[in-house]
Amino acid sequence: MAGKFQLYKDKAGEFRFKLMASNGQIIATSEGYKSKASAMNGIESVKTNAPGAALDDQTLEKK
Repeated sequence: MAGKFQLYKDKAGEFRFKLMASNGQIIATSEGYKSKASAMNGIESVKTNAPGAALDDQTLEKK
């Protein structure tokens, strides 16, 4: 089973989403969005941009 996005409203009434792994663990969480449409656009952006995302490892020592 593939991962899934979980869309929900927080206590402040904002829309948020979580990206969940197939084992139920949370992989990523979103910021709060004022509208459901904006949250859905955020999900589509993750789907489009994440597969080719580069890693910026901030833990590496600067030389």
